[in-house]
Amino acid sequence: MKTPRTFADALADTTLTSVFNPYSDHCALHDRDDGARVRKRNLVHCLEAAIDAQVDTIWIARDLGYRGGRRTGVPLTDEVHLTSASTLLGGIPLDRATHGPVVAERTAAVVWRVLSQVAAPVVLWNIFPLHPHEPDDPLSNRCHTRAERNATWPFLTALIAMIAPRRIVAIGRDAGIALAGIDIPVMTVRHPSYGGQSEFIAGVHAIYGLEEEDAAPQLSLLTAHAAMGATA
Repeated sequence: MKTPRTFADALADTTLTSVFNPYSDHCALHDRDDGARVRKRNLVHCLEAAIDAQVDTIWIARDLGYRGGRRTGVPLTDEVHLTSASTLLGGIPLDRATHGPVVAERTAAVVWRVLSQVAAPVVLWNIFPLHPHEPDDPLSNRCHTRAERNATWPFLTALIAMIAPRRIVAIGRDAGIALAGIDIPVMTVRHPSYGGQSEFIAGVHAIYGLEEEDAAPQLSLLTAHAAMGATA
């Protein structure tokens, strides 16, 4: 797993129960025929661009969500923000893997609002890099198990070896705890879900030395936008 392509190939070969692998599995409800191949290509393009740009920071959350990375193949990125991800990494090609209306995710909306303020490329990832769901309910989210984490932990260490980051930003307490033993500086910020938006923004601003701003009106618009995507 020394290159983005071999990394993505190995990730695509991973199979676990009650887990959707966006890089090899097909969603009969939403995917285009080549959906898994598109998501895998998106991931490779992101990692290749990050290496070329010598990105020095990885943002890591807990799991892929069914409205975000499950559909796009790009962690913490919904379909609304695929263009933003492309722009941040120098205009790389990132394509939709699904048909029908574009779907938004609230967490991705807040993350990408802050990334637009940071204006510096980062690598986005998850402790568990696939989408864990409840049995018989593929369009649901759940926390990954310790066994699932252990099965995919080599991908996190391989990613760190490829990117060689100067620091890691852990998004949420669970991610921060999981990364406690990593031999790289880890700064934990509040996860933006469940009322944590303002604290997440303040935490990232502090890490990057950005001035605070009154984000309440902007966040209200973001939430409304995400809600519209959710009902589309």
